[in-house]
Amino acid sequence: MKPYKILIIEDEEKIARFVELELQYEGYEVNIKYNGRDGLKEIEEGNYDLVILDIMLPGINGMEVCRRVRRFSDIPIIMLTAKDQVEDKVMGLDLGANDYLTKPFAIEELLARIRGSLRRFKVSNKDSNIMKIKNLTMDADKYEVKVEEDIIDLTKREYELLEYLIKNKQLVLPRVQILEAVWGYDYSGDTNVVDVYIRYLRSKIDDKYNEKYIHTVRGVGYVIKDE
Repeated sequence: MKPYKILIIEDEEKIARFVELELQYEGYEVNIKYNGRDGLKEIEEGNYDLVILDIMLPGINGMEVCRRVRRFSDIPIIMLTAKDQVEDKVMGLDLGANDYLTKPFAIEELLARIRGSLRRFKVSNKDSNIMKIKNLTMDADKYEVKVEEDIIDLTKREYELLEYLIKNKQLVLPRVQILEAVWGYDYSGDTNVVDVYIRYLRSKIDDKYNEKYIHTVRGVGYVIKDE
C-alpha cells in the first residue's frame, strides 16, 4: 500500500526534524516547510494526506493557513503549538483543524492522533465517490455524470478530465499538469489536446445548461469553481 504523505509546517527546525524522523520510522512519507506561506503553497500544489501545522509561523500564521486551506480542501489538520489557551484551541477547531496538540508533547500521542485523524478522514470519505459541483453530480462508482436528473454522455477521456478538474476544484491547473494527470506522463502529443477536450466538455455541460463550470485562466490553464 502506498504510504500516507504528511506535511509538517513548523518553523522550529529541531522539532520539525525530530517529528520527521519519527514519522519516517513509522513508514510515512514526510515533507517540511518552515513558514506559513511556503506551507500553504505546498498544500495547494502537493497531494498530502495530513498536515501538522504550528500556529506561530513566519509569513502567514497557522490560523490563517488553516482558514485558507479550508476554502479548497478537507485534508486533516493537526495543530501543533506552544499555546495552551482554551481560546486558541477553540479558534483553531472553529477554523477547521481536526485536532490540537500542545508542546511539549509525547511523540506517541502525536502518532496516535495522526492515526486517528487519518482513520476518521477515511471513514468520513466513504461516500466521496460522489462529487458535486453546483447542480452537477459525478458518481465514480456508476461512472456517471448528471446535471440535475439529466445523464451526460461523456467519452472515457472526457470523464477522466472532468473528474480531475472536480477533484481539484478551486485550484488553477496548468495545461501540462492536466496533460500528465489525465493523458499520462508518457504522452508525447501537444498540450492543445487539453483545450480541445475542454471545448468538448463545455459544449456538453456549460453551454447546454447555460451554467459556467469550467473557467479559463489566461496563460495558465483551467479551474472548476463551485460558486
